[in-house]
Amino acid sequence: MSKESFLQNRWKGAVYAYKGLILLIRTERAIQFQLILAGLATVAGFYYGLSNLEWVLQTLAIALVLGIEGLNTAIEKLADYIQPEHDPKIGFIKDISAGAVLIVAIAAVIAGLLIYIPKIF
Repeated sequence: MSKESFLQNRWKGAVYAYKGLILLIRTERAIQFQLILAGLATVAGFYYGLSNLEWVLQTLAIALVLGIEGLNTAIEKLADYIQPEHDPKIGFIKDISAGAVLIVAIAAVIAGLLIYIPKIF
């Protein structure tokens, strides 16, 4: 594979990823809500003067929640495509995927509380 071909493939991949991000933001209410929360956390971070480490932790928590929510959405869309009718096995898969989002969301809330409670009180 030539260097130009390699770079073209990477560029195409980046374009597809950007398209996917835009589709996710435009179509998924959960992502839209989580982006609002991320924005509020960012504003709070500036207000309370987070340390570099706190910014890193907050950024990772936000990215994990949004990323796992994106994967959950992809799994749900794929499951609905494969089996449009109600199917307990597909429901099981979708529940597990949603559970993964919940795990990361709970961890993000805990991280946020650990960062902000000492600053607020």
